[in-house]
Amino acid sequence: MGEINPGLALGRAALTCPPWGRAPGLGRGGSAASPGLGAPLRAGRPADTVCIEGKMMFCRYEIQSCFFLAFLAVTAVFISDAQGQVSPPTRLRYNVVSPDSVQISWKAPKGQFTGYKLLVTPSSGGKTNQLILQNTATKAIIQGLIPDQTYALQIIAFSEDEESKPAQGQFRIKDIERRKETSKSKVKDPEKTNASKPAPEGSLFTCKTPAIADIVILVDGSWSIGRFNFRLVRLFLENLVSAFNVGSEKTRVGLAQYSGDPRIEWHLNAYGTKDAVLDAVRNLPYKGGNTLTGLALTYILENSFKPEAGARPGVSKIGILITDGKSQDDVIPPAKNLRDAGIELFAIGVKNADINELKEIASEPDSTHVYNVADFNFMHTIVEGLTRTVCSRVEEQEKEIKGTIVASLGAPSDLVTSEITARGFRVSWTHAPGKVEKYRVVYYPTRGGQPEEVVVDGSLSTAVLKNLMSLTEYQIAVFAIYSNAASEGLRGTETTLALPMASDLQLYDVSHSSMRAKWNGVAGATGYMILYAPLTEGLAADEKEIKIGEASTDLELDGLLPNTEYTVTVYAMFGEEASDPLTGQETTLPLSPPANLKFSDVGHSSAKLTWDPASKNVNGYRIMYVKTDGTETNEVEVGRVSTHTLKSLTSLTEYTVAIFSLYDEGQSEPLTGSFTTKKLPAPQHLEIDEASTDSFRVSWKPTSSDIAFYRLAWIPLDGGESEEVVINGDADSHVIEGLLPNTEYEVSLLAVFDDESESEVVAVLGATFARTTAIPTTVTTTSTTTSKPTTAVFRTGIRNLVIDDETTSSLRVIWDISDYNVQQFRVTYLTAKGDRAEEAVRMVMVPGRQNTLLLQPLLSDTEYKVTITPIYSDGEGVSVSAPGKTLPLSAPRNLRVSDEWYNRLRISWDAPPSPTMGYRVVYKPINIPGPALETFVGDDINTILILNLFSGTEYSVKVFASYSTGFSDALTGVAKTLYLGVTDLDSYQVRMTSLCAQWQLHRHATAYRVVIESLVDGKKREVNLGGGTPRHCFFELMPGTEYKISVHTQLQEIEGPAVSIMETTLPFPTQLPTTPSTPPPPPTIPPAKEVCKAAKADLAFLVDGSWSIGDDNFNKIISFLYSTVGALDKIGPDGTQVAIIQFSDDPRTEFKLNAYKTKETLLEAIQQIAYKGGNTKTGKAIKHAREVLFTGEAGMRRGIPKVLVVITDGRSQDDVNKVSREMQLDGFSFFAIGVADADYSELVNIGSKPSERHVFFVDDFDAFAKIEDELITFVCETASATCPLVVKDGNNFAGFKMMEMFGLVEKEFSAVEGVSMEPGTFNVYPCYRLHKDALVSQPTKYLHPEGLPSDYTITFLFRILPDTPQEPFALWEILNEGYEPLVGVILDNGGKTLTFFNYDYKGDFQTVTFEGPEIRKIFYGSFHKLHVVISKTTAKIIIDCKQVSEKTINAAGNISSDGIEVLGRMVRSRGPRDNSAPLQLQMFDIVCATSWANRDKCCELPGLRDEENCPALPHSCSCSEANKGPLGPPGPPGGPGVRGAKGHRGDPGPKGPDGPRGEIGVPGPQGPPGPQGPSGLSIQGLPGPPGEKGEKGDLGFPGLQGVPGASGSPGRDGAQGQRGLPGKDGPTGPQGPPGPMGIPGAPGVPGVTGSQGPQGDVGAPGPPGAKGERGERGDLQSQAMVRAVARQVCEQLIQGHMARYNSILNQIPSQSVSTRTIAGPPGEPGRPGAPGPQGEQGSPGMQGFPGSPGQPGRPGERGLPGEKGDKGNPGVGTQGPRGPPGSTGPPGESRTGSPGPPGSPGPRGPAGHMGPPGSQGPSGPPGYCDPSSCAGYGMGGPIPYNGYQSRR
Repeated sequence: MGEINPGLALGRAALTCPPWGRAPGLGRGGSAASPGLGAPLRAGRPADTVCIEGKMMFCRYEIQSCFFLAFLAVTAVFISDAQGQVSPPTRLRYNVVSPDSVQISWKAPKGQFTGYKLLVTPSSGGKTNQLILQNTATKAIIQGLIPDQTYALQIIAFSEDEESKPAQGQFRIKDIERRKETSKSKVKDPEKTNASKPAPEGSLFTCKTPAIADIVILVDGSWSIGRFNFRLVRLFLENLVSAFNVGSEKTRVGLAQYSGDPRIEWHLNAYGTKDAVLDAVRNLPYKGGNTLTGLALTYILENSFKPEAGARPGVSKIGILITDGKSQDDVIPPAKNLRDAGIELFAIGVKNADINELKEIASEPDSTHVYNVADFNFMHTIVEGLTRTVCSRVEEQEKEIKGTIVASLGAPSDLVTSEITARGFRVSWTHAPGKVEKYRVVYYPTRGGQPEEVVVDGSLSTAVLKNLMSLTEYQIAVFAIYSNAASEGLRGTETTLALPMASDLQLYDVSHSSMRAKWNGVAGATGYMILYAPLTEGLAADEKEIKIGEASTDLELDGLLPNTEYTVTVYAMFGEEASDPLTGQETTLPLSPPANLKFSDVGHSSAKLTWDPASKNVNGYRIMYVKTDGTETNEVEVGRVSTHTLKSLTSLTEYTVAIFSLYDEGQSEPLTGSFTTKKLPAPQHLEIDEASTDSFRVSWKPTSSDIAFYRLAWIPLDGGESEEVVINGDADSHVIEGLLPNTEYEVSLLAVFDDESESEVVAVLGATFARTTAIPTTVTTTSTTTSKPTTAVFRTGIRNLVIDDETTSSLRVIWDISDYNVQQFRVTYLTAKGDRAEEAVRMVMVPGRQNTLLLQPLLSDTEYKVTITPIYSDGEGVSVSAPGKTLPLSAPRNLRVSDEWYNRLRISWDAPPSPTMGYRVVYKPINIPGPALETFVGDDINTILILNLFSGTEYSVKVFASYSTGFSDALTGVAKTLYLGVTDLDSYQVRMTSLCAQWQLHRHATAYRVVIESLVDGKKREVNLGGGTPRHCFFELMPGTEYKISVHTQLQEIEGPAVSIMETTLPFPTQLPTTPSTPPPPPTIPPAKEVCKAAKADLAFLVDGSWSIGDDNFNKIISFLYSTVGALDKIGPDGTQVAIIQFSDDPRTEFKLNAYKTKETLLEAIQQIAYKGGNTKTGKAIKHAREVLFTGEAGMRRGIPKVLVVITDGRSQDDVNKVSREMQLDGFSFFAIGVADADYSELVNIGSKPSERHVFFVDDFDAFAKIEDELITFVCETASATCPLVVKDGNNFAGFKMMEMFGLVEKEFSAVEGVSMEPGTFNVYPCYRLHKDALVSQPTKYLHPEGLPSDYTITFLFRILPDTPQEPFALWEILNEGYEPLVGVILDNGGKTLTFFNYDYKGDFQTVTFEGPEIRKIFYGSFHKLHVVISKTTAKIIIDCKQVSEKTINAAGNISSDGIEVLGRMVRSRGPRDNSAPLQLQMFDIVCATSWANRDKCCELPGLRDEENCPALPHSCSCSEANKGPLGPPGPPGGPGVRGAKGHRGDPGPKGPDGPRGEIGVPGPQGPPGPQGPSGLSIQGLPGPPGEKGEKGDLGFPGLQGVPGASGSPGRDGAQGQRGLPGKDGPTGPQGPPGPMGIPGAPGVPGVTGSQGPQGDVGAPGPPGAKGERGERGDLQSQAMVRAVARQVCEQLIQGHMARYNSILNQIPSQSVSTRTIAGPPGEPGRPGAPGPQGEQGSPGMQGFPGSPGQPGRPGERGLPGEKGDKGNPGVGTQGPRGPPGSTGPPGESRTGSPGPPGSPGPRGPAGHMGPPGSQGPSGPPGYCDPSSCAGYGMGGPIPYNGYQSRR
């Protein structure tokens, strides 16, 4: 067996297996069908490569294997009916073609049959796989077999009602290979083919008939074919054309290619020889796109078979379709139309073509007109059969044509459309001559779509086209159908109207969960569709849709979220088609919170709350109350009440209370407040009476009802045991018995409450009487005195001496005073070792009422003995001593490094057990020289982000704990930053004057700075490149010079170290001495082409330099540019200027328009362009051309055509549509050239219209020559045009937009002296007032450098003003350099006439004057539209779209371009000192055509405007609809307004200049601390004078043991006095829930540390330091926390009323361009400024519920650390509801706050755009929408216009 055709033996990876199996119904009497093919297989149809269902891969259901069958012999297909007995196949043979593939071959049986059934069954058992084959197949390949497996094979031939006996056999791959090795015979396959080459000359059939034909080939060029297969299509076409005798007078061949849109490759009359046609076939470009065969068939009917395209009458018409897939549109009507027109159709399907669709297209019979092959490789097999059939049909048709007398067929005429609606219109025509049987009206949308038709009787001449799409242009063709032929089509177009839309949308009855919508209905609507969705980010996807009937125009929208802005859109439905939307916005009401929270009856354990109720819909309230220190949170839910008492509170505790209203939809914002409970009341009026020798009675007055019991204790003052008794809580006295006589006692009493809290102890002194007392008396004592105190033998005034609050330098001493007769206490302390030489005894005297003392400064880690001696007036009491020990200077522990980055890293550590003053962090680079840097942080910080480090550098880090007595040992470690630098830096393309460098991209780089330095003279050059650029080339270098190339990697504002290499450019070549020779001739400059001799334009080429081009192809582009530019004539300011941009990721300007003045230097510069490389960003390049090339600085000239030529080979990776469309509207002409894989639809979007002139596509870079001449012709014609192509009202026309040329447009008018902008005919149209003597003028060479055309229309829309002089003035005129008029239009306000003047072709001055009633109207003071139509023979005047006069004139001569053009110049003016008349001018155009006025509808004039036929007003406003408004000049920022409805997205405004850097706001609450300055707290000053004693209860007389245990009950701390001595810091507690100031961030990163100064005294907080550049992000807050903060703040801003945040927004600098209200994740840090002095730590804010936002508070001064407390419990266990925003400090980084809803649109001011922008002023109040101003006509009050004042 021979080789297997490579196109058939496809492997497993190449094909997927459709689920083909046994064809249903196949058997006796059945027909063969294959589901995989989508239709029954008929006899003789070649099948595609197929897969038999087995047990291997790819097959559906339980398929485990898959056999691929491909046919080796596929020939032309003919359909015939099977008749008679079917014989079986014979000579069954096998041949192994690969390890898992076997080729089966057999001999076909004699006789007729339909096809074969091929059955393959594994002998080991398994499913039998069946395939239906066509009757032409004699070989097949089965793939995916198992070599060791034996298979049984059966082949059965069948017809429609018979089956043959099977040809049977079995095989195994290994057995076949063994036999093959034994035989050693090699047989060459006689059927070996080579599908990659055309058949040799002479081997194909040649049509020798003298009959001729017009053959049009329609080729599928969709993406499914592919470039490789398309080459095979070209070979097939070449063989097909070769078979015919082709010539202009012989058989003609035309070709069209189609995909999504068809195009003519060449017409029938394009080529006159066969060789020319074959050459065109070989160069046929591949199109690409979708498969719209029906559209293509219609296209060739209407474009190819036309006389103008070369179709000849009386000649056979043949159409040949080649396609590889099923059409995506309907093919039946277009194919029928072609056949009805007498065109015989052949259909060729390849691969995936639909056989049934091919039959529907082709002419009858199918057996000779339908072909189908399995693959493109087999197309050559059907050439002969096809050409034979076509040849014979041409002969037959010629006989039919010659034998028939064909009458002249007339076509209908005078196509008229009427009764136009949104869904249809009427078509009418004049009857065609002769006997017309029917008329066929074909119509389809211009933009593409399925053609439809209406057939009416030949007696009718009108038809109604129905069910059309709204606002769609339709192509219409009317054909007269005769008995045996059809006429040419009568063609036209018409556009349906837009569907009417609903109006006046109102949103009302708004609640927190619903709103109602109503609108004005639309007649004819079948219903309405309402869409509504929240505008809040993250909720926009929750869009809901409601459809209602046409009778309803009011409905309720419920289930809405409270306090959420919704957009509501209403569509009027007309069947399935929707009108334009009507949109409104409204915000639901927030859930109402309660109001007016009050606190009353506040006790030590309870408080009563009262509030005003919320909405009637409230279900209840949730009350949360927390201790302000955050240690305890409680909540309770109550019903619909307005008062509640909180119980079981803690005394002397501040509580924050939040009350939420509860609704079905959720809870409201909270109402908050706070109160402080009172202290526990101690018993009052403690007294002793009824004393005796052994008892007395103690009495008191109870102070609370919740006292559980009392503890009463007494002790003799002269020593003894203390006794105690517990008394019921409702008692108020007790008798103490068993006392010693004549003894003084201290009696103390405390109350214990129900919650086990204890009151303060009250004490009293009492005494018993001596036994010798004769007369009993009652002695009453107070809490501090007795009537006759008894002198004790020894006295001790001190109890419970305690030493605590140990620090490294201090101890606190606390004791209880037991005797209030003590006048002073002497406190002495010394080290426990008592080393007097080291330290003397220190002594401090304190008053008798003081019971605490802080001892400092002490030595660290030292034990002290403290002794306290009471001093009485008559001596000393008993001393009491106790030991205490200071803490050691402990070092930090557990140093950790994290968050490593290129210029920063974070270090963290664990705090030592000893309280510190702070930490000193020292860091120094290890491997490079550099000073050690240090910074200080506070004691509450254990992490720091170190900034401004070198990348890729190791640092030694030391952390010292700072104490008042010194520093601890260092905690040391090593940290390393990430490396910010490129790798694999290397040079390439090193030449004499240039070299290139390349490197491996850094993954985080945003840019590269590449520096090249000459090591000879030290000169440097540098360039900044994008982060995705891996290479760069330097030019204009010195030969033989060593250079240093350094690449600095940049990440935002960070720059890494240089990575450098050395490279030397090549030296000058050493020239060997040679004999003198003739110098080479200078390079040949290409001659200019004739069509370019008059070209004068600014021409820019945008050249794709992406990686997909490659060096070789880029050189071909350069050659193309060289030859294209070489065709130009004059280069420079007086001719064509050329610029080139090469683009990839970033555009690079190779040279600008004004760079070269001669063709020679320009062509030389083109040859020097170096290939760039990168991605394909065409849109960015076009924008770069507009902003950089087409500017005055770059050489752009006014009034000169501006042309861009874009060359690309791929699809752009950014948007090209918007910028190219904008530039085309500005008058730019675009040419787009696509190569290879370029996107044709994108090229169409880039290129100007028509695309046939502006869009080119070539298969590869070698094919540029094919389009070069045509491109040069079109470009030069554009550059030579007297009238440039501009866009007006969406239409392209040749002419001049004079308003723009004079600067009378919104963006430029402020720079024109004497001009202001005012409302025009409608408020939405601006007009421009030319004030008296404004004399607006421009040089003629800028406006009409080539003069005026012979035929043109001048269009004005203007108004005469009351102060316009009553004498003639020129509305517009052109003056020569001597200020003499050349051409113009003169108005005589006094004589009420209009005059046009010019110089005719003989040089004679001519004028025509027009007068009459219609002319006088323009002087009455209203706006009028004037068309002055000038042709070679007449001058017409058309006023308000009505012709009023016409006069004869001579053809005009041309004008001089050396003068000026002027508006409003007085006729009496002479010379340069001219006067001009005031007037209002809204429109001024010169159109280079005389038909423009006939098409104008005067839609700008209120009296003539027809809303049905006129386009919508630009930027029209509606009180219920937010339409896009015109782009106004930027106004000053307004103050915050109430949030309005969200409008449509407006057009993007022009990019403003970068504003100055905004000031960093003053520090917000809990801001990042600055660097630790010298510790001002490290030296303890002398103790201050004793302060006033706080609210501490008095203690009684001293005794042996106090009742309250080891520690007496200390009094509550008093109010904070002046700054005292620093206490010991407690550990940092966990962060509590959000407080009023928002979620406080952890301390921020310290700024750059200044050098440490000498230690100073504690000073007042210093002023803020100078502003530094923007710093790094704060310390402990993670990005997640920052995002959470930002999200919470944003939500609060959205949900709250903006009025509540004026205090916040007013502090935001107006220059801000930030988008954050709180510090979010910042950009890279700027260089830090000098640090300010250390601010003092403010005392912590109250931890509670967020209150209503107040004015931002200033940060408090750093308070003294409180006493060390136990570690707090974690915060609230469950996530509480989000509180409202707390008071927000001034922002750290400014930004414009979240915008309030825009207010309703206000009335348009009379001169909204007048004058240049003033300085920024305060914002005015929001406007309102006045319906009278919407599309209004008014201009304010009445103005008398020349005496024509309206009378009332």
